[in-house]
Amino acid sequence: MNNSNSIVHQIRSELEQEANPDKARHHQGFFKTGPGGYGEGDMFIGVSLPAQRRIAKKYRDTPAGDLAQLLCSEIHEQRSVALLIMVEAAKLKSCSDERRREFRRLYLDHMDYVNNWDLVDISAHYILGPWMLAEPEQRMLLYKLARSENLWHQRIAIITTFAFIRAGEFKDTFNIAELLLDHPHDLIHKAVGWMLREVGNRDRKTEEQFLNPRYNTMPRTMLRYAIEKFPEKQRQDYLKGRI
Repeated sequence: MNNSNSIVHQIRSELEQEANPDKARHHQGFFKTGPGGYGEGDMFIGVSLPAQRRIAKKYRDTPAGDLAQLLCSEIHEQRSVALLIMVEAAKLKSCSDERRREFRRLYLDHMDYVNNWDLVDISAHYILGPWMLAEPEQRMLLYKLARSENLWHQRIAIITTFAFIRAGEFKDTFNIAELLLDHPHDLIHKAVGWMLREVGNRDRKTEEQFLNPRYNTMPRTMLRYAIEKFPEKQRQDYLKGRI
């Protein structure tokens, strides 16, 4: 066995050691893996997120080619650890620009494997966000994803803007939220509402300026997420249409 395959084998073995059949059964239901569910056909072995993060930190030097093997796995936790390894490595000041580019290419080439809300939420704003902050012209990709028919690509589009929000830039969050206002799925309602809330955590007035012309027609779940941190009276005014 060569060293490359050995690393993949070690990661898979450590995940198997952490596997929990009861947790796996719970995750199969929680992530809607049954027929017709948004996670239909996904397979879990029942590894907790803290255990996944621990393994990811241990193997954050794993080459991108090995991460591709994990990212293409039918096992959810293997895909998750591959993404977490990229995130943990990219956070390091010592991470080279070339390695970050490798992660970005890997992510974009394998986006169809980032196929549940938890996988999107642990990765998109860390892997794509810094690149698009440095090269704003690349943000057009997010608009393409938002207009696609793929639920997970659409969630990637809005969640990536979390990186911009943290940098004090809200325009793309609002633009992509506008594109997704009429989306039928609550996983998009929750994601958009969450990002609007994050804007409000930094600039309440700016969030209100976006909400006020739209709150009466946006999905209820989206609104509830967006105003979750508002003072109770103001929150009730939004919910009862008194703004």
